[in-house]
Amino acid sequence: MRTTVLAATLAATALIPATAPAGTAAEAPHRPAGQDSARPAGRSTPAGLAPCGAGQLCLWTKPDFAGARQTHELATVDIESCTPLASGSTAQALANRTGRPVTTYQSATCAETGEFETYPGGGTWTPRSPYTVRAFKIWEN
Repeated sequence: MRTTVLAATLAATALIPATAPAGTAAEAPHRPAGQDSARPAGRSTPAGLAPCGAGQLCLWTKPDFAGARQTHELATVDIESCTPLASGSTAQALANRTGRPVTTYQSATCAETGEFETYPGGGTWTPRSPYTVRAFKIWEN
Protein backbone atom coordinates (compact mmCIF):
# COMPACT_ATOMS: atom_id res chain seq x y z
CA MET A 1 0.00 0.00 0.00
CA ARG A 2 2.78 2.44 0.94
CA THR A 3 4.52 1.82 -2.41
CA THR A 4 1.26 2.47 -4.30
CA VAL A 5 0.66 5.79 -2.49
CA LEU A 6 4.27 6.87 -3.08
CA ALA A 7 4.06 5.93 -6.77
CA ALA A 8 0.76 7.81 -7.14
CA THR A 9 2.21 10.91 -5.45
CA LEU A 10 5.30 10.87 -7.67
CA ALA A 11 3.16 10.43 -10.78
CA ALA A 12 0.92 13.34 -9.77
CA THR A 13 3.84 15.71 -9.07
CA ALA A 14 5.36 14.85 -12.45
CA LEU A 15 2.22 16.28 -14.08
CA ILE A 16 2.49 19.67 -12.33
CA PRO A 17 4.20 22.29 -14.57
CA ALA A 18 7.53 23.60 -13.33
CA THR A 19 6.28 27.20 -13.20
CA ALA A 20 5.33 29.45 -10.31
CA PRO A 21 1.68 29.50 -9.28
CA ALA A 22 -0.35 32.42 -10.68
CA GLY A 23 -0.24 34.24 -7.33
CA THR A 24 3.56 34.44 -7.34
CA ALA A 25 4.08 36.03 -10.75
CA ALA A 26 5.68 39.07 -9.07
CA GLU A 27 8.60 36.89 -7.96
CA ALA A 28 9.05 35.17 -11.32
CA PRO A 29 12.29 36.02 -13.11
CA HIS A 30 12.17 38.24 -16.20
CA ARG A 31 12.99 36.57 -19.46
CA PRO A 32 14.34 38.86 -22.20
CA ALA A 33 12.32 39.22 -25.39
CA GLY A 34 12.89 36.42 -27.84
CA GLN A 35 13.47 33.70 -25.25
CA ASP A 36 10.96 30.93 -24.60
CA SER A 37 8.99 32.20 -21.65
CA ALA A 38 7.53 28.78 -20.64
CA ARG A 39 4.35 30.46 -19.40
CA PRO A 40 1.29 28.27 -19.06
CA ALA A 41 -1.47 28.77 -21.63
CA GLY A 42 -4.07 31.34 -20.62
CA ARG A 43 -1.70 33.79 -18.94
CA SER A 44 -2.44 37.38 -19.98
CA THR A 45 1.18 38.57 -20.19
CA PRO A 46 2.32 38.47 -23.83
CA ALA A 47 5.24 36.15 -24.51
CA GLY A 48 8.65 37.75 -24.00
CA LEU A 49 7.38 40.53 -21.72
CA ALA A 50 7.87 40.95 -18.00
CA PRO A 51 5.06 39.76 -15.72
CA CYS A 52 2.68 42.26 -14.13
CA GLY A 53 -0.40 41.07 -12.26
CA ALA A 54 -3.97 41.99 -13.13
CA GLY A 55 -4.97 45.22 -11.40
CA GLN A 56 -1.37 46.44 -11.05
CA LEU A 57 0.80 49.22 -12.40
CA CYS A 58 4.36 47.91 -12.62
CA LEU A 59 7.34 50.22 -13.11
CA TRP A 60 10.96 49.16 -13.74
CA THR A 61 14.03 51.32 -13.15
CA LYS A 62 15.69 50.31 -16.42
CA PRO A 63 14.47 49.90 -20.03
CA ASP A 64 13.22 46.53 -21.27
CA PHE A 65 11.66 45.62 -17.89
CA ALA A 66 15.06 45.38 -16.20
CA GLY A 67 16.22 46.62 -12.80
CA ALA A 68 14.15 46.99 -9.66
CA ARG A 69 10.37 46.80 -10.04
CA GLN A 70 7.77 48.86 -8.20
CA THR A 71 4.18 47.64 -8.10
CA HIS A 72 1.16 49.87 -7.37
CA GLU A 73 -2.49 48.84 -6.97
CA LEU A 74 -5.76 50.79 -6.83
CA ALA A 75 -6.19 49.89 -3.15
CA THR A 76 -3.06 51.87 -2.22
CA VAL A 77 -3.26 54.80 -4.67
CA ASP A 78 -5.58 57.82 -4.65
CA ILE A 79 -7.42 57.94 -7.98
CA GLU A 80 -6.74 61.09 -10.05
CA SER A 81 -4.04 62.24 -7.62
CA CYS A 82 -0.39 62.72 -8.42
CA THR A 83 1.66 59.82 -7.04
CA PRO A 84 5.38 60.58 -7.09
CA LEU A 85 7.78 57.66 -7.12
CA ALA A 86 9.87 57.16 -4.00
CA SER A 87 12.53 59.84 -3.46
CA GLY A 88 15.40 59.32 -5.87
CA SER A 89 13.52 56.58 -7.73
CA THR A 90 12.64 56.72 -11.43
CA ALA A 91 11.25 54.34 -14.03
CA GLN A 92 12.08 53.69 -17.65
CA ALA A 93 9.68 50.81 -18.44
CA LEU A 94 6.12 50.09 -17.36
CA ALA A 95 3.14 47.79 -17.62
CA ASN A 96 -0.37 49.09 -16.96
CA ARG A 97 -2.79 46.33 -15.91
CA THR A 98 -4.98 48.52 -13.64
CA GLY A 99 -8.00 48.46 -15.92
CA ARG A 100 -7.86 52.28 -15.95
CA PRO A 101 -5.87 54.84 -17.92
CA VAL A 102 -2.57 55.83 -16.31
CA THR A 103 -0.60 58.98 -17.12
CA THR A 104 3.12 58.93 -16.40
CA TYR A 105 5.02 62.19 -15.91
CA GLN A 106 8.59 63.30 -16.33
CA SER A 107 7.90 65.76 -13.50
CA ALA A 108 7.79 64.44 -9.92
CA THR A 109 4.81 66.79 -9.31
CA CYS A 110 2.82 65.72 -12.40
CA ALA A 111 3.45 69.11 -14.00
CA GLU A 112 2.39 69.19 -17.63
CA THR A 113 5.30 71.48 -18.55
CA GLY A 114 7.47 68.34 -18.84
CA GLU A 115 6.78 65.21 -20.88
CA PHE A 116 3.75 63.04 -20.06
CA GLU A 117 1.90 60.16 -21.70
CA THR A 118 -1.35 58.29 -20.98
CA TYR A 119 -1.49 54.50 -21.33
CA PRO A 120 -4.70 52.42 -21.61
CA GLY A 121 -5.38 50.11 -18.66
CA GLY A 122 -6.38 46.90 -20.40
CA GLY A 123 -2.82 45.61 -20.63
CA THR A 124 -0.17 48.00 -21.93
CA TRP A 125 3.51 47.01 -21.79
CA THR A 126 5.99 49.79 -22.57
CA PRO A 127 9.58 48.50 -22.57
CA ARG A 128 11.09 51.96 -23.14
CA SER A 129 9.40 55.09 -21.88
CA PRO A 130 10.21 58.11 -24.08
CA TYR A 131 11.34 59.94 -20.90
CA THR A 132 12.29 59.15 -17.29
CA VAL A 133 9.12 58.60 -15.26
CA ARG A 134 9.04 60.32 -11.85
CA ALA A 135 5.29 60.30 -11.06
CA PHE A 136 1.94 58.97 -12.29
CA LYS A 137 -1.84 59.39 -12.03
CA ILE A 138 -4.43 56.65 -12.29
CA TRP A 139 -7.68 57.95 -13.78
CA GLU A 140 -11.34 56.95 -13.45
CA ASN A 141 -12.60 55.10 -16.52
